[in-house]
Amino acid sequence: MHPSLKYLRREVLPTPFCSGCGCGIVINCFLKAVEELGYEDLSEFVFCSGIGCAAWIPSPHFKADSVHVTHGRAIPVALGIKLCRPELHVVVFGGDGDVAGIGGNHLIHAARRNADLLVIMVNNMIYGMTGGQVAPTTPKGAITTTTPYGNVEYPIDAAKLVEAAGANYVARWTTFHVHALKESIKKAIGKKGFRFIEVLSQCPTNYGRRVGLRRPVDMLKWFKENTTPVQHPEEGKITVGEFADRDRESLLDAYRKLLEKAKAGKP
Repeated sequence: MHPSLKYLRREVLPTPFCSGCGCGIVINCFLKAVEELGYEDLSEFVFCSGIGCAAWIPSPHFKADSVHVTHGRAIPVALGIKLCRPELHVVVFGGDGDVAGIGGNHLIHAARRNADLLVIMVNNMIYGMTGGQVAPTTPKGAITTTTPYGNVEYPIDAAKLVEAAGANYVARWTTFHVHALKESIKKAIGKKGFRFIEVLSQCPTNYGRRVGLRRPVDMLKWFKENTTPVQHPEEGKITVGEFADRDRESLLDAYRKLLEKAKAGKP
């Protein structure tokens, strides 16, 4: 059985995403990972998302419990869910503006706490749903609706930021690297602590056409030609791969130990 028949709400198909959007590739990789891990349904998962194109990935598409929250606030809401229902996999989907821009402070401190969440950030390098404005991830020099003469700012490197903040697992891929992305999601689901996967994705509607990559396939080719493994960085190229894979004590495990000490009457 194809994963879509088990995990997707067919009544919302076709999807609301623009033609050529990379969010469909991310959905496919995530659901293939879930299927290969042996989950027959999504009853052991809860999904949380904010506002933006990527926030539509879990809701309304997944046959699962999901929560839509205000812009940038998906991570703290997801953490509350995880603390209440620690037995569930709590997954956040969001775009670069939602997660690294408006929700950037929550991202940093969730990584610092090593909160038991999986955050998948779909980075299309622009505010895609609200008109194509410059985002904190927009490359220097890129044209957007709010930078018609080119972006003068340097973009944030979210993967390196989260790695430095202390997350247990950090990886970056693109929608071209579908097998690697699927395997990375499988690994992240099986780990504790804070796990962060950044996925560079094509946005032909609001980004690609302004930077000379009008067709989705043009941007996929650009990803192929302008990425390099993190083990062999090249000047001017985007590094992809795993930035961190460690097993620091997670926030949930730390709280469990604290509760045991409190119950035992120990200071």
